[in-house]
Amino acid sequence: MTPIELLKFMLPDFLVDHFDVVSTTNSEETLHLYFEEKANAPEEFNTLELVSKGFQDEITIQDFPLRGKYVYLHIKRRRWTNKTTGEIIKRDWQLVAKGTRMTQEFAAFLKEINR
Repeated sequence: MTPIELLKFMLPDFLVDHFDVVSTTNSEETLHLYFEEKANAPEEFNTLELVSKGFQDEITIQDFPLRGKYVYLHIKRRRWTNKTTGEIIKRDWQLVAKGTRMTQEFAAFLKEINR
């Protein structure tokens, strides 16, 4: 098993595939993981000439606890500019469960154990 495959057991797949871990902070009670979207243009716009123009505001979401610690994912998504039209383009990530500040997987888990 590769380190990437191992990470996919602990983190949402989309993070491992499309984001780089840029830093972490670890305390007795919490683990904060900081991610930045990789500089790969969205495939759905591969016919356009896009240039990365920095990041959107960081979002923070809660994920499954690891080893008794609360886990917070700090995610910065890229902004792209269409060179021809000047239009700002961004991927449509479904990162957060509707009405919460946690990953969809974690929200579904909590909903299931609450039944």
